[in-house]
Amino acid sequence: MTPANTFPMVVVTGISGSGKSTALKVFEDLGFFCIDGLPSGMSPKIADLILKQDSKYRGLALGMDMRQPEFLEGWDTALEELANMGITPQVLFLEAKLGVLMRRYATTRRPHPLESQSLGLEQALEQEKSLLDPIRANAELVLDTSDYSVHDLRRVIQTKWSAIEELGRGMRVHIITFGFKYGVPSEADFVFDLRFLPNPYFDKSLRPLSGLDEAIADYVLGSEVGAKFNEKFLEFITYVLPLYADEGRYRITLALGCTGGRHRSVSVAESVLATLKEKGYAVTIEHRHMELG
Repeated sequence: MTPANTFPMVVVTGISGSGKSTALKVFEDLGFFCIDGLPSGMSPKIADLILKQDSKYRGLALGMDMRQPEFLEGWDTALEELANMGITPQVLFLEAKLGVLMRRYATTRRPHPLESQSLGLEQALEQEKSLLDPIRANAELVLDTSDYSVHDLRRVIQTKWSAIEELGRGMRVHIITFGFKYGVPSEADFVFDLRFLPNPYFDKSLRPLSGLDEAIADYVLGSEVGAKFNEKFLEFITYVLPLYADEGRYRITLALGCTGGRHRSVSVAESVLATLKEKGYAVTIEHRHMELG
């Protein structure tokens, strides 16, 4: 029999059309036993069945969404039953921009589970988003798949989920750097505009480098403005995170942006990353537009 505390369970959920089937295939490739379209009330029974055998699988991944009418009604009860079994499932929540979802539905020509004669596709998607907001708020990982190809999504899930497994549980902080000219990450809890900091782009010798290079970090954070801002910014971040943890939040996404997402945002983000790691936070980082900037 497999011990419950050593057998990870993942629930893949989110907005219809956001890539949940692709995500489950990724977990299948990672060695998970996967089931799609499972009613939430059946998840404890499936978990119990898997645990009663010496499983050759790395974990259990279940796809749950609005295709099952009782999905939301049975969610809290299922979590309570799983907790009694010693299992706390980790939730991967997928979403995408409304226009992207509508284009995907136009391509597949499949009906939305909430769509009806009185509710069109756009209204159905908006209603689904509202209904799923409480689950999204407590997910271990939220991914906006709007700009991802199938291959991109596979790579991102593999990388991020492996990092989450290594970090274990506790307050999770995910840092995203981005370029404003490419768009603000929709999954961010906080967005910080760093375009007031000294810009290495205008120095031809520094332009090809990125915020990962020491010369760029010295240029941005070594200036009087940069050094003072970084000091106050780190003080602010390390002050507010425990307050959110006290309120029961255990996932915060910080988005740091500059014009192209290559120099200033990356330098500051790496400083935040180092500080939070030093303080014991489970922190991950994603330089979303660094290679585009």
